[in-house]
Amino acid sequence: MSQRLYYQDSFLYDFDAEVREVVDGPRPAVVLDRTAFYPTSGGQVFDTGWILSDANAKLRVTEVADSEEGRVIHYLEAPTGDLKVGSRVRGQIDASRRRDHMQQHSGQHVLSAAFVRLYNIPTVSFHMADDYCSIDLDTSALTKEQIESAERLANEIILENRPVDIRFVSRDEAGKLGLRKLPPAERDELRLIDIRDFDLTACGGTHVAQTGQIASILVRKTEKVRQGWRAEFVAGQRAVTTARRDFTTLTETAGLFSAHIYDVPQQARKSLDEIKSLHKQYEQSQEELAAAYASVLLAEASETHGRRIVVRTLTDREMNFVKLLAQKLTRLSPSVITLLATTSPQPSLVFAQSTGQPFDMGALMKETMTKLGGRGGGSKDLAQGGIPNAEGIEAALKGIAVTLAAESAA
Repeated sequence: MSQRLYYQDSFLYDFDAEVREVVDGPRPAVVLDRTAFYPTSGGQVFDTGWILSDANAKLRVTEVADSEEGRVIHYLEAPTGDLKVGSRVRGQIDASRRRDHMQQHSGQHVLSAAFVRLYNIPTVSFHMADDYCSIDLDTSALTKEQIESAERLANEIILENRPVDIRFVSRDEAGKLGLRKLPPAERDELRLIDIRDFDLTACGGTHVAQTGQIASILVRKTEKVRQGWRAEFVAGQRAVTTARRDFTTLTETAGLFSAHIYDVPQQARKSLDEIKSLHKQYEQSQEELAAAYASVLLAEASETHGRRIVVRTLTDREMNFVKLLAQKLTRLSPSVITLLATTSPQPSLVFAQSTGQPFDMGALMKETMTKLGGRGGGSKDLAQGGIPNAEGIEAALKGIAVTLAAESAA
């Protein structure tokens, strides 16, 4: 098993070690006798950094993982080169990434404890992503006031700069200490993270030495999930970066509305109402246009053997309008067959017939799509399809019209 140096000192960024195993292949890796690199575990993601050999080789560590046997595997960006079992190396942790992880994980302990202290709401899981963290809370309801109160208490504990101590105890002893959460019985000795007079819990992650090093906690989003409620948050420098990004986004949005950032929600609601109103007007105008156009097309179509076959290719018309036009046409008369198409923005066809007519528009559409290299289908009275390009549309419609007219005559 690898000796885990981060258990004692989360601020250890440089260390010496001996290579115990070298893994070549698609994912080169090394196993060391001791390491300060943290592997993905307990909701916290892995450290990255470098391994330096005596040959002045600097190998980038891109991922760190636990093996079932307790080894810590350091996956490398490049082949292991001259590294051999027994070689002495120096490990260097990416300090910025480690500090960020300490701020997020310690921030999670403080925030989870705040929910317990104020509302007896326990945390059931923790997840750390690249740009946010989340805790899943075991509760059927979570109010805005509860979220803000827990966030406020957490930041008060941070401001007080309480010590964060690490100690090791037996499982029996831990059971008597009133831990916020006692992990499953997997080992006899537990590592405890003790936020002075506020939170005590078992954890193997990397943590700050004092709560002031967390800097701040910002809860940004909550949502209902299967097991309760999920709260997304950011801490430390992430909180600053996120707040800056949010402020920049609001400022730019406010500029589009020529308004103050605090007026953006009101302006957005106003714009949405205007858009909905315009959309209704547009739909009404499309209905009126389709009805008027259908009357013109029907008047222009000559009657053959008791039927009117309307053939028309449109440009710059959406499929929805073409379909609406076909429906208007077939409702104006009981003996109408429509063969309509649009060449742009997406070449499409719509076939329709008045109720009671004998043809099968769905089968006719599938047959046409096979010839034109498209996809489509529908019911006996109405079918639609799309094709890759407009070439051949007009010829296809005219050919279908001739066929239908001949069948009508028969």
